[in-house]
Amino acid sequence: QVQLVESGGGLVQPGGSLRLSCAAAGRVFSINAMGWYRQAPGKQRELVATITREGIANAVDSVKGRFTISRDNAKNTVYLQMNSLKPDDTAVYYCNADIVTPNLWSRNYWGQGTQVTVSS
Repeated sequence: QVQLVESGGGLVQPGGSLRLSCAAAGRVFSINAMGWYRQAPGKQRELVATITREGIANAVDSVKGRFTISRDNAKNTVYLQMNSLKPDDTAVYYCNADIVTPNLWSRNYWGQGTQVTVSS
């Protein structure tokens, strides 16, 4: 059994910062790509940023220069540092990962989501 457990969401004023964390728990052999997605009310879920096991990171244009994705392979954890937050960043943020279990099966997993609200 594998779970992605997220933390770090909350309410922040415009211009503020938050750091999201997502840890993989359970029978994890290795983790390939990891990423963050978000879904605002009434909108489809969208990609925010991804990072390979080797640390190659990509982010969508709307967050470039403000958000930074990183990971700690030893802790099976991915992070999203969000700076200069805007009201448009308000959404539920979801962690995603391609996880290989000890039987060498690979499967894509989602976290439960964490709410980020940017408002004054």
